[in-house]
Amino acid sequence: MSKSAILSSSIAKKYWMAVTGLFLCLFLVGHLLGNLQLVMKTGEEGRRAFNEYAYFMSHNIFIKVLSYATYISILFHAVDGLMLALQNKKARPVNYVYNNPSANSSGAARKMAVLGTAILVFIVIHMANFWWKMKYSSEPMPIHTYVVSSTDQTGQSKTDTLYYTHTPSLQPVPTNPMIVVKNGTELYFKDVNVKVGDTYKDLHKIVMSFFGKSINGAPTNQYALFAVILYVLSMAILSFHLMHGFSSAFQSLGLNHKKYMPSIKLFGKIFAIVVPAAFAIIPVLIFLSK
Repeated sequence: MSKSAILSSSIAKKYWMAVTGLFLCLFLVGHLLGNLQLVMKTGEEGRRAFNEYAYFMSHNIFIKVLSYATYISILFHAVDGLMLALQNKKARPVNYVYNNPSANSSGAARKMAVLGTAILVFIVIHMANFWWKMKYSSEPMPIHTYVVSSTDQTGQSKTDTLYYTHTPSLQPVPTNPMIVVKNGTELYFKDVNVKVGDTYKDLHKIVMSFFGKSINGAPTNQYALFAVILYVLSMAILSFHLMHGFSSAFQSLGLNHKKYMPSIKLFGKIFAIVVPAAFAIIPVLIFLSK
């Protein structure tokens, strides 16, 4: 059998579907752990934790390599799934006279291509709203600033707005006309062009504005409720997709030993419920808290 035939066979496609699918499951866990900071920590502490996480994810070389692997896996998984669906459809162009698919496969198995396409559409929308804004938007990202209160020598209280820099304890940089932001996050003295430090993009504010009704009483996104509903529905679709896909991946890889498969199927069902549900609860809590 030629190399091209091996790569184009349904067995090879199922193998790569399994490998990329399990890799994306690992990505889901890591992404969830980062996103949970949006609700597990509140106030300025939560804002700093999430913005530091976002900075780390976009600057660490190891994470960058994993990110590109994730992008490739998503595209490969989607294209491979569609090709498998078309290949199966072509192999059986005419339905059997007696067709009872529910007796042989689950609803998720029969609709994996449709579910996968819906998830892909969600990923594109999700990345456009957050990832694209973070990296490539022509509009400047909000910068992470915070307010501190103090008392001067006369006993009068005052407040100062500072940039949250990578070393805030060593470089408390006030927001004033003498400080300008260059290259997205770099702080410079305006007249002498001397770098003061580096600040963070405020992705936390972007997320809160997207899913929240208001911030400090000020209205944010008028479509926040619609965004939350769409996100929750997308997680429900993801759950249904994982319900079949997780255990099927092990079967495609030949790891369907009768002794271990029941445990794998049970873990897959738990994973398919818990992970999407945890993702879904985040925008709901943001919406309800604002």
